[in-house]
Amino acid sequence: MTSGPAPSVAIAHDYLTQRGGAERVVLAMARAFPGARIYTTLYDPDGTYPEFADLDIVVSPLNRVGPLRRHHRLALPLLAPASSRLEIPEDVVVASSSGWAHGFRARGPKLVYCHSPARWLYLTREYAGSGVRGRLTSAVAGTLRAPLVRWDRRAAASADRYLANSTVVHARIADVYGLDADVLPPPHGVSADGARDPVPGVAEWAPHGYHLVVSRLLPYKNVQQVSAAFARMPEEPLLVIGAGPLRDQLVTAATPNVRFVQDLTDAQLRWAYAGATALIAASLEDFGLTPLEAGAFGKPVLALRDGGYLDTVDEGRTGLFFERSEPEQIVDAVRAAQDRAWDQQAIRDHVATFAEPRFRARLREAVAELLPIDAQATFRKRWQDAPDYFSEENP
Repeated sequence: MTSGPAPSVAIAHDYLTQRGGAERVVLAMARAFPGARIYTTLYDPDGTYPEFADLDIVVSPLNRVGPLRRHHRLALPLLAPASSRLEIPEDVVVASSSGWAHGFRARGPKLVYCHSPARWLYLTREYAGSGVRGRLTSAVAGTLRAPLVRWDRRAAASADRYLANSTVVHARIADVYGLDADVLPPPHGVSADGARDPVPGVAEWAPHGYHLVVSRLLPYKNVQQVSAAFARMPEEPLLVIGAGPLRDQLVTAATPNVRFVQDLTDAQLRWAYAGATALIAASLEDFGLTPLEAGAFGKPVLALRDGGYLDTVDEGRTGLFFERSEPEQIVDAVRAAQDRAWDQQAIRDHVATFAEPRFRARLREAVAELLPIDAQATFRKRWQDAPDYFSEENP
């Protein structure tokens, strides 16, 4: 690459089939590099954020199989070969990966933004959970483990640089891959600005507010433990926002003061955050964006003292920790938080340190540093002139 047109950038992501924090990070990457093409194995427009419909997305041949788009876990045995065959011709690749996108074939330098080395491969018990579904997932993972570990480590070695989303993921990358990754926290994805649309029926059900969980309904998210805690506090409403394979089981077991909703728009999610008393974050998270999302609305968080929450929760200022995701400890945390007067502006000030402009600037510079010297100046000039921020609210 020589001086002239700025090097082209592509974004890669494992699969775009759900609405989670990693998908919000991909949208932030797309805002950092307007016009960048996004490569992924599977794309389900109805399952993920609607903003992706306006972006240029390239999929693998697996995407032709409808059931795999709707249930990406069924594709597990096929994802390694599909990822290895997905070629990216752009000059530089920014891969958002928690298991697959770091293995996409790149023509130029590859920067991996790692949400975690594959959880189901290296943290199988925590990821799969117990019960019939968990045992089945563990059995499948065990059968595929040896060849996929070899594939995964080759994929990691193909990257030119790794970034970790949190200190705990930094440690995992060092342990699994032997790599020293810089830590770049992701930006929080839901701004307090913008439209707010009521979630149908919630205001009437909980007119004086509610505690809030925003999570996919998977075993390691520990939503079942939060719901069990609120069964012991029938006077306290709990609103759970999320979808996932445990939904039917959780809804069946829930007491009347626990309500489940899913597929909310961002305007409805803003309304839900704004009306909450506090967020409860009991999951095993690599980073966990929801404390920052809640904090943008001045809401404290009650979080498991583990993982990415250690980076995002300022104990006593923006929230409280509990040591284990057990109903008794969650109840105690709720009661302790009710006895405190929270400074909403202090919470918002903490969240501002995770703002998107900082993430965008550091990500652009990390990409620039991978380029040949004669291309770096052109690259920096191209993105220095790009808009600092744009969205529906800030065109």
